[in-house]
Amino acid sequence: MTHEDDRSGAAGTDSAGADTAEADSAEADAADTDAAEADGSRGDRLERHPTGGVRNSLWSWPDAKSPLAVVRNYVVIVLARICPSLRLKNWLLRRIGVTVGAGVSWGLESTPDVFWPERITVGNDAIIGYDATLLCHEFLQNEYRLGDVVVGDRAMVGAGTIVLPGVTIGEDARVAANSLVAEDVPPGTTVAGVPAEVVSRAGEQGGDPNEADD
Repeated sequence: MTHEDDRSGAAGTDSAGADTAEADSAEADAADTDAAEADGSRGDRLERHPTGGVRNSLWSWPDAKSPLAVVRNYVVIVLARICPSLRLKNWLLRRIGVTVGAGVSWGLESTPDVFWPERITVGNDAIIGYDATLLCHEFLQNEYRLGDVVVGDRAMVGAGTIVLPGVTIGEDARVAANSLVAEDVPPGTTVAGVPAEVVSRAGEQGGDPNEADD
C-alpha cells in the first residue's frame, strides 16, 4: 500500500469518526430537547380560562368557583393558620381537599390557596414555613390560570415564600425565606431570591441545612 493509500484510509477513518460523533451529538441534543419539551415550564402546565366582560378576570371569580366553597375554604384556612397544633392543622386542611402527607409541618399563618386548595399536594415530612403561601390560581386581565402545586417529601419552604401555580418543589429541596418560586425546584437543591434560583445542590459546600426552615 502506498503512502497515498495510507493517507486516504486515515482520512476516511477520521471522516467516519467525525460523522459518528456528530450523529451522537445530534441524538443527545434531540434527547435533551425532547426531555425539555416533556417537562415544559410552569407556564406550559397552566390551565387557561378566558373571561368575558369589560372588567378584569377577578370580577368573574364567582363563575369560576362556588362562593360557598370559597367561604368554607377561607374559614378553615384562617383556623389552620392560627392553630398551634400541627395535627389539627393537617386534619383541617385535608377537609378542604389539600393532600397532606404524614408528618407535614405548617408554620404559623402559612396559607394554602383559598380558591383551589384541592390542587395542592404536600409530601411526607415537608415543612411549609411561617407566612408562606401556596397559590394555585392567577387572575389576570382577560383570563385566569390554574395549576397544581406539589411539595415533595422532606422539602422545606421558607418563611414568607410565595409559590406560584404549576410549580413542583422536589424531594429534599429547600427554598430560602422570602423567595418567589416561579419555576420547578429540582430535588435536593437550595433556591433563593425573587425569582428563586438555584444557589446550591445536594453534596455541595456552603448550604445551610436549616436556612429554609421557619
